[in-house]
Amino acid sequence: MLQLENLDVCYGSFKALSDISMTVDTGELVVLLGANGAGKATLFNAISGLIKPAAGDIRFEDKHLNGMKPNAVVSSGVVQCAEGRKLFPQMSVHQNLMMGAYVHRRDRDGNKKRLNEVLELFPILEDKSGQPAGSLSGGQQQMVAIGRAMMSRPRLLMLDEPSLGLAPLVVKQMFETIQQINGLGTTVLLAEQNAFAALKIAHRAYVMENGRLVMEGDREAMLGNEEVRKAYIGA
Repeated sequence: MLQLENLDVCYGSFKALSDISMTVDTGELVVLLGANGAGKATLFNAISGLIKPAAGDIRFEDKHLNGMKPNAVVSSGVVQCAEGRKLFPQMSVHQNLMMGAYVHRRDRDGNKKRLNEVLELFPILEDKSGQPAGSLSGGQQQMVAIGRAMMSRPRLLMLDEPSLGLAPLVVKQMFETIQQINGLGTTVLLAEQNAFAALKIAHRAYVMENGRLVMEGDREAMLGNEEVRKAYIGA
């Protein structure tokens, strides 16, 4: 579904990503592990068309994404839910959700159907529909951010640190919902520092350090890997 081959990203003379090659197959939930500054967000932004790679190839369902504008990438089915939520705090929850449907704005019936599906995933958002998004709790704001991304009808949903700053109980609920989204047919690429929680729901994982992929494996291999446990989970 998603294929990256020998991807490089540079900021001036600094090489932020070096020789990244990875795949995400249809229906998978793949986790990208790494500390702050490892390059996870840069990788997501390159896939999303927000950063132009210096070298390499990005393909989604055999379509080359290199050079595509971000809105065209979204229209093709690749949608990023960025770290930090990036909501419009003064706008209502409903308005924030409908911003995600902008690329499908002519399909009113389809957007209504998708909105109902999002509210089934996050029932609390129906009660909060008219409230400013900025007035919600951190966990509820993250629901809005994921819901807005789902309104774009992704076939591949990229989630960047969705558990960041959330209470443990909310984190548990969030990962259960991400697993549910995957189970309903959306392929997921999840960048996450909470390695143990992420690996419990993942099919496979990659580990990124200093702009490079240094390890990959399925869930069991990663959970049982001593290096991964020491670096990301704790002995």
